[in-house]
Amino acid sequence: MAHFAKIGKGNIVEKVVVVSNDVATTEQLGVEFLQNLYGVRDTWKQTSYNGTIRKNFAAKGYTYDQTRDAFIPPQPFNSWVLNETTRIWEAPVATPEDYDGFNYEWNETNQTWDLIE
Repeated sequence: MAHFAKIGKGNIVEKVVVVSNDVATTEQLGVEFLQNLYGVRDTWKQTSYNGTIRKNFAAKGYTYDQTRDAFIPPQPFNSWVLNETTRIWEAPVATPEDYDGFNYEWNETNQTWDLIE
């Protein structure tokens, strides 16, 4: 099955739909099918679970970045930086490597990973 993201205002993903591979043999044919199905000329971009198309699988609220031709998730915290290879947001401080079964959460105020007790 092929997956397509509907792109709305501000290049924000509004929804993701599935189109049969029999119909969407190319991205363009999938887009044309959806435009005919919904009767409007919406913008659709193909996405994939394995990240081979546009880096990340699109989801509602993600942004389609035309320059990077990638779907980018919402930035979780203001301090986080976009990794240009993966197109995923990363904390400015690495996650503790030695988990020992413990869980951590990001503390934006202190810019640290805090142990969840």
